Amino acid sequence: MITILLLTIAGVVISLVIGTLWHSLGSPMGRLHMRYIGFDKLSPEEQQQKIREAGPTMWKTYLGQMALSLLTSFAVVFIVTMSVKNGVSLWMALGFVLMNWLCFMVPVIGANILWGPCERAIAWKKFFADCGYQLITLILIALVTSFFM
Repeated sequence: MITILLLTIAGVVISLVIGTLWHSLGSPMGRLHMRYIGFDKLSPEEQQQKIREAGPTMWKTYLGQMALSLLTSFAVVFIVTMSVKNGVSLWMALGFVLMNWLCFMVPVIGANILWGPCERAIAWKKFFADCGYQLITLILIALVTSFFM
């Protein structure tokens, strides 16, 4: 059980690192995300003002994201460890993780794009960027978990 908890915490760190890099202003996905939230329509001064305003409460946002990442990481670690411990091959366990991504995360992301405030011009890019981010995160957590099995 300790192994599952430690791997879950490692998965949270993996998720936060990937998310920070993925959504950084220097990446294409980060620029797309800024366009999605309307940041690109602001002047540089307004952008800096928004960043300063968000600064004092940013820890709450990261804490919330950590809680969400904890749930995702726990699910992946649990699926992989319990599958392998019960005689399922690692490849099949990774398949379970991929099916969870495909059958749960992709539809939720798609619904958010369809019904959210996403501009139609960037909808498909945003959809694939968000799905790609989640897929890479899940696979890396699963692979790290497999190294400790």
